[in-house]
Amino acid sequence: MEKLNLPDYSFSIKETKGKLQIFDKIRKKYVALTPEEWVRQNFVTYLIQEKQYPETLISIEMLVTLNKLQKRCDIAVFNSQGRARAIVECKATNVIINQETFNQIVMYNMKLQVNYLIVTNGLKHYCCKINYNTKDYTFLSEIPVYEQLN
Repeated sequence: MEKLNLPDYSFSIKETKGKLQIFDKIRKKYVALTPEEWVRQNFVTYLIQEKQYPETLISIEMLVTLNKLQKRCDIAVFNSQGRARAIVECKATNVIINQETFNQIVMYNMKLQVNYLIVTNGLKHYCCKINYNTKDYTFLSEIPVYEQLN
Protein backbone atom coordinates (compact mmCIF):
# COMPACT_ATOMS: atom_id res chain seq x y z
CA MET A 1 0.00 0.00 0.00
CA GLU A 2 0.99 3.61 -0.47
CA LYS A 3 3.30 5.41 1.97
CA LEU A 4 1.33 8.00 3.95
CA ASN A 5 2.29 11.21 5.71
CA LEU A 6 2.11 9.35 9.02
CA PRO A 7 4.54 7.18 10.97
CA ASP A 8 4.94 3.59 9.72
CA TYR A 9 2.78 1.08 11.57
CA SER A 10 2.47 -2.68 11.23
CA PHE A 11 -0.88 -4.31 10.58
CA SER A 12 -2.22 -7.81 10.28
CA ILE A 13 -3.10 -8.25 6.61
CA LYS A 14 -4.37 -11.44 5.00
CA GLU A 15 -5.67 -12.54 1.64
CA THR A 16 -9.11 -14.14 1.39
CA LYS A 17 -10.53 -15.28 -1.95
CA GLY A 18 -7.95 -13.18 -3.78
CA LYS A 19 -8.73 -9.98 -1.86
CA LEU A 20 -6.61 -8.32 0.83
CA GLN A 21 -8.08 -7.69 4.26
CA ILE A 22 -6.70 -5.70 7.18
CA PHE A 23 -7.46 -6.34 10.84
CA ASP A 24 -9.36 -3.45 12.40
CA LYS A 25 -8.49 -3.43 16.10
CA ILE A 26 -11.42 -1.15 16.94
CA ARG A 27 -14.09 -3.28 15.24
CA LYS A 28 -12.09 -6.42 16.10
CA LYS A 29 -12.44 -8.02 12.68
CA TYR A 30 -10.85 -8.17 9.26
CA VAL A 31 -12.21 -5.70 6.71
CA ALA A 32 -11.55 -5.16 3.01
CA LEU A 33 -8.26 -3.35 2.46
CA THR A 34 -9.37 -0.51 0.19
CA PRO A 35 -7.29 2.64 -0.31
CA GLU A 36 -9.64 4.54 2.05
CA GLU A 37 -9.45 1.76 4.65
CA TRP A 38 -5.63 1.96 4.50
CA VAL A 39 -5.85 5.66 5.38
CA ARG A 40 -8.45 5.00 8.11
CA GLN A 41 -6.43 2.23 9.79
CA ASN A 42 -3.22 4.25 9.70
CA PHE A 43 -4.92 7.40 10.99
CA VAL A 44 -6.71 5.67 13.87
CA THR A 45 -3.40 4.04 14.84
CA TYR A 46 -1.77 7.49 14.72
CA LEU A 47 -4.47 8.85 17.06
CA ILE A 48 -3.93 5.98 19.50
CA GLN A 49 -0.14 5.77 19.44
CA GLU A 50 0.94 9.36 18.86
CA LYS A 51 -1.94 11.40 20.29
CA GLN A 52 -2.93 9.10 23.21
CA TYR A 53 -6.56 8.60 22.12
CA PRO A 54 -7.99 5.67 24.13
CA GLU A 55 -8.82 2.78 21.84
CA THR A 56 -11.99 2.08 23.84
CA LEU A 57 -13.33 5.60 23.16
CA ILE A 58 -13.06 5.37 19.37
CA SER A 59 -15.77 4.22 16.98
CA ILE A 60 -15.24 3.40 13.31
CA GLU A 61 -18.00 3.78 10.71
CA MET A 62 -20.49 4.96 13.32
CA LEU A 63 -24.03 5.24 12.03
CA VAL A 64 -25.36 8.82 11.93
CA THR A 65 -28.99 9.46 10.97
CA LEU A 66 -29.69 12.81 9.33
CA ASN A 67 -33.18 13.65 8.08
CA LYS A 68 -33.99 9.94 7.83
CA LEU A 69 -30.80 9.30 5.83
CA GLN A 70 -28.30 6.90 7.36
CA LYS A 71 -24.65 7.84 6.90
CA ARG A 72 -21.44 6.45 8.38
CA CYS A 73 -18.90 8.63 10.12
CA ASP A 74 -15.39 7.25 9.46
CA ILE A 75 -13.97 7.83 12.95
CA ALA A 76 -15.65 9.27 16.05
CA VAL A 77 -13.82 9.95 19.31
CA PHE A 78 -15.70 10.14 22.59
CA ASN A 79 -14.97 11.43 26.08
CA SER A 80 -15.33 9.20 29.14
CA GLN A 81 -18.97 10.33 29.52
CA GLY A 82 -19.78 8.95 26.05
CA ARG A 83 -20.10 12.32 24.30
CA ALA A 84 -18.55 12.62 20.84
CA ARG A 85 -15.69 15.16 20.90
CA ALA A 86 -14.05 14.74 17.47
CA ILE A 87 -14.93 13.20 14.12
CA VAL A 88 -12.61 12.25 11.30
CA GLU A 89 -13.40 11.92 7.61
CA CYS A 90 -10.91 9.72 5.74
CA LYS A 91 -10.41 9.69 2.00
CA ALA A 92 -8.13 7.66 -0.25
CA THR A 93 -4.80 9.30 -1.12
CA ASN A 94 -5.93 10.05 -4.67
CA VAL A 95 -8.92 12.06 -3.41
CA ILE A 96 -8.30 15.80 -3.24
CA ILE A 97 -9.66 17.32 -0.06
CA ASN A 98 -11.98 20.14 -1.05
CA GLN A 99 -15.10 21.98 0.09
CA GLU A 100 -17.26 18.95 -0.70
CA THR A 101 -15.20 16.88 1.75
CA PHE A 102 -15.68 19.48 4.47
CA ASN A 103 -19.41 19.71 3.67
CA GLN A 104 -19.66 15.97 4.32
CA ILE A 105 -18.07 16.15 7.78
CA VAL A 106 -20.04 19.31 8.65
CA MET A 107 -23.23 17.41 7.81
CA TYR A 108 -22.29 14.69 10.32
CA ASN A 109 -21.49 17.36 12.86
CA MET A 110 -24.98 18.85 12.59
CA LYS A 111 -26.04 15.76 14.52
CA LEU A 112 -22.95 15.08 16.67
CA GLN A 113 -21.93 18.63 17.70
CA VAL A 114 -18.25 17.84 18.32
CA ASN A 115 -15.46 20.29 19.11
CA TYR A 116 -13.00 19.06 16.46
CA LEU A 117 -13.40 18.15 12.79
CA ILE A 118 -10.52 16.31 11.10
CA VAL A 119 -10.22 15.50 7.41
CA THR A 120 -7.39 13.41 5.97
CA ASN A 121 -6.41 11.62 2.80
CA GLY A 122 -3.34 10.18 4.50
CA LEU A 123 -1.08 12.72 2.82
CA LYS A 124 -2.71 15.94 4.03
CA HIS A 125 -4.48 16.34 7.36
CA TYR A 126 -6.74 19.24 8.31
CA CYS A 127 -8.15 19.88 11.76
CA CYS A 128 -10.45 22.64 12.87
CA LYS A 129 -11.77 23.52 16.30
CA ILE A 130 -15.39 24.63 16.49
CA ASN A 131 -16.39 27.49 18.79
CA TYR A 132 -20.14 27.23 19.26
CA ASN A 133 -20.35 30.45 21.31
CA THR A 134 -18.95 32.63 18.52
CA LYS A 135 -20.25 30.34 15.75
CA ASP A 136 -16.75 30.24 14.32
CA TYR A 137 -13.99 27.73 13.65
CA THR A 138 -10.21 27.83 13.65
CA PHE A 139 -7.87 25.61 11.63
CA LEU A 140 -5.14 24.13 13.82
CA SER A 141 -1.57 23.47 12.79
CA GLU A 142 -1.67 19.98 14.27
CA ILE A 143 -4.03 17.31 15.56
CA PRO A 144 -4.63 17.80 19.30
CA VAL A 145 -3.70 15.14 21.84
CA TYR A 146 -6.67 13.42 23.45
CA GLU A 147 -6.56 15.40 26.70
CA GLN A 148 -7.05 18.63 24.70
CA LEU A 149 -10.37 17.53 23.21
CA ASN A 150 -12.34 18.79 26.27
